[in-house]
Amino acid sequence: QVQLVESGGGLVQAGGSLRLSCAGSGRTFSTYAMGWFRQAPGKERELVAGITNIGSTNYADSVKGRFTTSRDNTKNTVYLQMNSLKPEDTGVYYCTARGRYAVVADPKQYDYWGQGTQVTVSS
Repeated sequence: QVQLVESGGGLVQAGGSLRLSCAGSGRTFSTYAMGWFRQAPGKERELVAGITNIGSTNYADSVKGRFTTSRDNTKNTVYLQMNSLKPEDTGVYYCTARGRYAVVADPKQYDYWGQGTQVTVSS
């Protein structure tokens, strides 16, 4: 069982930065692939970034070069650094955990979800 708690969301102007954190519980946290999903109003949840248990990362084309995800398994924490934010980055951001090696785009393949944190980027 893994519990996930996100923090770090908020309101920022376009061009600004935010850093999201996701604190996990459980001794097996380091074995999970972790994903960051975003859900904008009226849209489906989409994967924006992911990191495997050994630190391999991948990103949606829309955030490549602007977002960076990392993890610190000693702290059971995953991070999402978001730079050069755009209004289209607005949404609720969810941290997720998957009990497999690979990061995948299908949200149904993830076992645990955080409560979400709101990110709003004003123009």
